[in-house]
Amino acid sequence: MQTLTPLPQTSSTLTDTTIHRRKTRPVPVGSITIGGGHPVVVQSMINEDTLDIAGSVAGIRRLHEIGCEIVRVTVPSLAHAKALAEIKAQLAATYQTVPLVADVHHNGMKIALEVAKHVDKVRINPGLYVFEKPKSDRTEYTQSEFEEIGAKIRETLEPLVISLRDQGKSMRIGVNHGSLAERMLFTYGDTPEGMVESALEFIRICESLDFRNLVISLKASRVPVMVAAYRLMAQRMDELGMDYPLHLGVTEAGDGEYGRIKSTAGIATLLAAGIGDTIRVSLTEAPEKEIPVCYSILQALGLRKTMVEYVACPSCGRTLFNLEEVLHKVREATKHLTGLDIAVMGCIVNGPGEMADADYGYVGKQPGYISLYRGRDEITKVPEDQGVTELINLIKADGRWVDP
Repeated sequence: MQTLTPLPQTSSTLTDTTIHRRKTRPVPVGSITIGGGHPVVVQSMINEDTLDIAGSVAGIRRLHEIGCEIVRVTVPSLAHAKALAEIKAQLAATYQTVPLVADVHHNGMKIALEVAKHVDKVRINPGLYVFEKPKSDRTEYTQSEFEEIGAKIRETLEPLVISLRDQGKSMRIGVNHGSLAERMLFTYGDTPEGMVESALEFIRICESLDFRNLVISLKASRVPVMVAAYRLMAQRMDELGMDYPLHLGVTEAGDGEYGRIKSTAGIATLLAAGIGDTIRVSLTEAPEKEIPVCYSILQALGLRKTMVEYVACPSCGRTLFNLEEVLHKVREATKHLTGLDIAVMGCIVNGPGEMADADYGYVGKQPGYISLYRGRDEITKVPEDQGVTELINLIKADGRWVDP
């Protein structure tokens, strides 16, 4: 595995807290654009069978209504591909047009060509697109074998590339660590290098056909592998003059708290380094549970602001009220707002300093009383039992309140 040298810690890198995103080309996916300096896009995937048209329409709508900007569906057969036409029509008739991606894993030229008519982006997996039968007694891959398989890949991929190119649509080249092609495994081992080379092989075919509406992903279920693969991909693309946006995700992250932590560890690490233009958190739960995690990651990094940012101290012996209870009350009263920073601090010792960047502050002043702040300025002191009501009144007075 290639070792990447860390960036030198100069005075500018130590004081600059802005995330400087890697420059990428804009890639259209329906009404949404990935890359090109656009906000990091949130996406997910329905788990309904695409042949269940009503169920698929409902699943896509549920995701889109809670902020999922691109929705993916699986297309394992020609019948599934044709079903996308009706799904798209029903969405437009009963709800609105939603940017759709079709997952075409296995070699199926007819499937891919059919579904390309109905969706905005097609995702292919290089490791499965042209099946390579493993040979247990293999000692080498000859140049002629490489070229033979490469020619077969190009023959299969070219019609899809031309169709997407001529329609102005897009493709995701989605490499998975767990499904690398036999040639890549034999040549590079089960490594990030193999993942990157697999993606580059398909990118070069697309470029030779003058098709560059590409998004690249290199997912793995192990966070260190996933992080290393994306870092190496970004480095190799920079060396080759490529500027394709990257789709981040830890595949098969699991469920519950650990699934969320695992996804955040991989996705946030890369986003903080400026790598990544769209994300999907893959949980073994209802797809709707993925969207809040995505937005929480982006909000924590300052890349999207879609909800209230709450700043709260961990509580100590100086705390003058039940901090956990009050934070819950403040959150319940204001969680529907967007674009605000609200601080809840237990005492006056650290409160005003620690919450200096907040729009509003709720600070323990003395037993039974709290002070309300607008930025650094103390506005009023009120009895504790009136604190949440008066905070709402202050936000209303500033014209920043909207009813739930």
